[in-house]
Amino acid sequence: MIAVLVFPDFQLLDAAGPISVFEIAARLAAVASSTGVSLTKTSSIKTSSIKTSSIKVLAATPGPVRSSSGVEMMARGLRPDGAISTLIVAGGQGVREASQCDKTLAFVKAIARRGVRVASVCSGAYILAEAGLLDGRRATTHWGRTRHFLSAYPKVKLEPDRIFVRDGNIWSSAGISAGIDLALALVAEDFGDAIAQDTARQLVLYHRRSGGQSQFSSLLELKTPAGRFGPLLTWAREHLDAPLTVEDLAEQAGMSSRHFTRAFIAETGTTPSKAVERLRIEVARQRVQSSSEAIERVAETTGFRDPERMRRAFIRAFGQPPQSLRRAARAG
Repeated sequence: MIAVLVFPDFQLLDAAGPISVFEIAARLAAVASSTGVSLTKTSSIKTSSIKTSSIKVLAATPGPVRSSSGVEMMARGLRPDGAISTLIVAGGQGVREASQCDKTLAFVKAIARRGVRVASVCSGAYILAEAGLLDGRRATTHWGRTRHFLSAYPKVKLEPDRIFVRDGNIWSSAGISAGIDLALALVAEDFGDAIAQDTARQLVLYHRRSGGQSQFSSLLELKTPAGRFGPLLTWAREHLDAPLTVEDLAEQAGMSSRHFTRAFIAETGTTPSKAVERLRIEVARQRVQSSSEAIERVAETTGFRDPERMRRAFIRAFGQPPQSLRRAARAG
């Protein structure tokens, strides 16, 4: 059984997105199983996973639970049901109060102790962190909450640019729609890659989204950097042909490498290396789209050195290589 934990003022899509993914996946898996569809070894359906078609919404107080949009979901109470195979914790405006609810935290801890797969969507990571599930683990949350999350939970190995992160049986995802990406990954684990791909097609979504959160984050609109590290980023932008290692940046900022890295993440929501890569990508993109300069030359002068390295960076950020962006710009 898939259980989705909500609370007053939860974000509706945090719950509805994963619910839709599992509903469609279970239906496709059931059809494939009943018709004897031949699947590859890597995408075989686990018989036990067919049972995950049962989806329940849970809350500390059973009954209708109002989301931040005003739309309500009917929820059952929190009972450590042995049938739960996956617990998905929603996020939203009400997460602060929910993360301080003893009943909610006790339930999440009890579920995790049984080895059940536990996942958070967006700021639902706060509930997992308050329950102690993320201590010493890798995790992510919405980019807009990175600074506060880092200061509130220093024991968590936060990866701010990831769409979702898995560490053992604990999963976490970035903001709102990333819960769908996470759910598709859970479906792939339960039902196999073929069912996950078919589910994504039904939803008219990418099976695996390219790029990280930094492509959406306001922090990385680095053309006019502001804040504590604004001058440093301006300097880095003017020296993209240099290595720009963490040590180089820390020395320029007049800080030790360790202190600089943590302070930079807290201020900007990403790592120094990711920020430098994004600067390189943005400058390279502008030159790729607005000139006929050779791709190899662009890669060399923006610090990528190797055109293949730049190509991989473009695919992570934009979902397509430099040549495709150039062709699209010319066609436009």
